[in-house]
Amino acid sequence: MNAPHPAIEEHWVPTQQDFDDFARLSGDDNPIHVDPAFSASTRFGRTVSHGMLLYSRVYGLLRKHWPGAHHTMQSLMFPNPSYADEELLFRLCPSSDDPNRIQVEVSRKANGLVTLSGECLISGDVQ
Repeated sequence: MNAPHPAIEEHWVPTQQDFDDFARLSGDDNPIHVDPAFSASTRFGRTVSHGMLLYSRVYGLLRKHWPGAHHTMQSLMFPNPSYADEELLFRLCPSSDDPNRIQVEVSRKANGLVTLSGECLISGDVQ
């Protein structure tokens, strides 16, 4: 029997350029993501990441660490914003009772607040 896949932890510091590039790529140019002057007047006080930019990083980690697996579903919540130039911790942890179910969490390194929480289902070679 194969050993269970270990939890994955990686750090990333998104930049305003990442937000701008993702806005161009996705077509989501909401000023909360790309306009620092506008964002300064909001409750966030500065630009915030697109949720799907964060998830695209999660997806990349899935592909990197489970290269033989196929992504079949994700369920996500974004309880707090992620800001440009603040380090994030990405944690992917296979469920102990189902290695196809990956628990996902992204948090701000500075204060531990969770900015993405959810799970993914993968199929195929998950070991």
